[in-house]
Amino acid sequence: MADIALSGVIGALSYALDVTEGQPPGHSLRSCLIGMRLAEEIGLDARTRSDLFYALLLKDAGCSANASRMAALFGADDSEAKRTSKRVDWSRPLSALAWSLRTVGAGDSLRLRADRLSAIRAEGEVTRSLMQARCDRGAEIARMLFLSDETAEAIRALDEHWDGRGQPAGLAGEEIPLLGRILCLAQTVEIFHADGGVKAAWAVARRRRGRWFDPDLVDALGAIRRDRAFWAALARPDVSAWEPPERVLAVDEPRLDRIAEAFARVIDAKSPYTARHSGRVAELAVGTAAVLGFGAVGLRDLRRAALLHDIGKLAISNRILDKPGKLTEEEFAKVREHPLYSLRILERAPCFAPIAWIAAAHHERLDGSGYPFGLGAGKLTTPMRVLAVADVYEALTAERPYREALSHETAMEILRRDAAWALDGDAVAALEAFVAGPLFGATSSRGLQLRH
Repeated sequence: MADIALSGVIGALSYALDVTEGQPPGHSLRSCLIGMRLAEEIGLDARTRSDLFYALLLKDAGCSANASRMAALFGADDSEAKRTSKRVDWSRPLSALAWSLRTVGAGDSLRLRADRLSAIRAEGEVTRSLMQARCDRGAEIARMLFLSDETAEAIRALDEHWDGRGQPAGLAGEEIPLLGRILCLAQTVEIFHADGGVKAAWAVARRRRGRWFDPDLVDALGAIRRDRAFWAALARPDVSAWEPPERVLAVDEPRLDRIAEAFARVIDAKSPYTARHSGRVAELAVGTAAVLGFGAVGLRDLRRAALLHDIGKLAISNRILDKPGKLTEEEFAKVREHPLYSLRILERAPCFAPIAWIAAAHHERLDGSGYPFGLGAGKLTTPMRVLAVADVYEALTAERPYREALSHETAMEILRRDAAWALDGDAVAALEAFVAGPLFGATSSRGLQLRH
């Protein structure tokens, strides 16, 4: 393959992190530009700027790790709660209380909302534990991609504040890694710049100088706030020019596999009911395809598509994904959109564009009854059909909020029935052969085991 910059791949997939955080598309890229401009202003060396560059792109890699608990505890759409919480000054009790009253249990009865607020108070360390999960997972993802310890620790320190009142470790001043301090400021500046331009961003940075933010970094922001060309460029964020040219990291095939594995962990962390779904689907799909005689390239591409097929679910509220009862028509309409999000996200990365349609077609059916595109047999390739069968089998044999896991026998009965009209019969037979064979349940490259 031609040399592909790692930043281009991660930058494209960062749109999935943006929707998980409830931010507009391009938030991570714009935060990266702001952070790198600050780094230029304070004169960071090339190596440190490289560590910062990837930390900025991956700052939200842990964002899905606390989504389910946040939705359950707050009784709110997790992405909306995340979006609005980024605009709150948590060091001000009245601001925090006002956000809680607006957000917690919105739409519920006053009694239920009061009960939720009491439960949150009783948790005591709830904010710290939520942020700990997010920061630890983000650092873990960075290390999965073989990025530096400095990059990982910057992500871990994203929400630490200069005055020691941040999360999760309560670090203060220069205890906070410099790169983490830059991430914290760049993220906040981007959010307020998107809402009200440079004036609004500068105002919030100045108000929180010495509390949230390193005073020297705020002063550096002040020095660049009149750089009109830079701020105008945020409308079309392109981070490629800001990666230190002598430290550009290229992507090869093994690293692409690693990126797919890392983002599969981001996807599966969204809900406890899908904690290992992507890896299991990948194992099933590859095993089924091997029985059907796929070659090495076909198996590789199918595995990546399987690992990333549900990346669009990061855009779906956990209030829907974890709902124990039947979905409303409106809720199910939201669920039906997730393959479309998968397609849009994967098409942004040229190296994943060839598998985007395979991933996005996992809910399509041979008779045209699937979603979101209603594709029929004539439009569904063999890899699409295999992935659809693997996804159905894994979902049936895994616990869901609305039912217990089904047995292998029951799942196969359903697959054979659906092979008469919706699923590919050859793929169903190949999956059954794989499940009956010696490789079924063997530890996959992600260290997961398929159990039924």
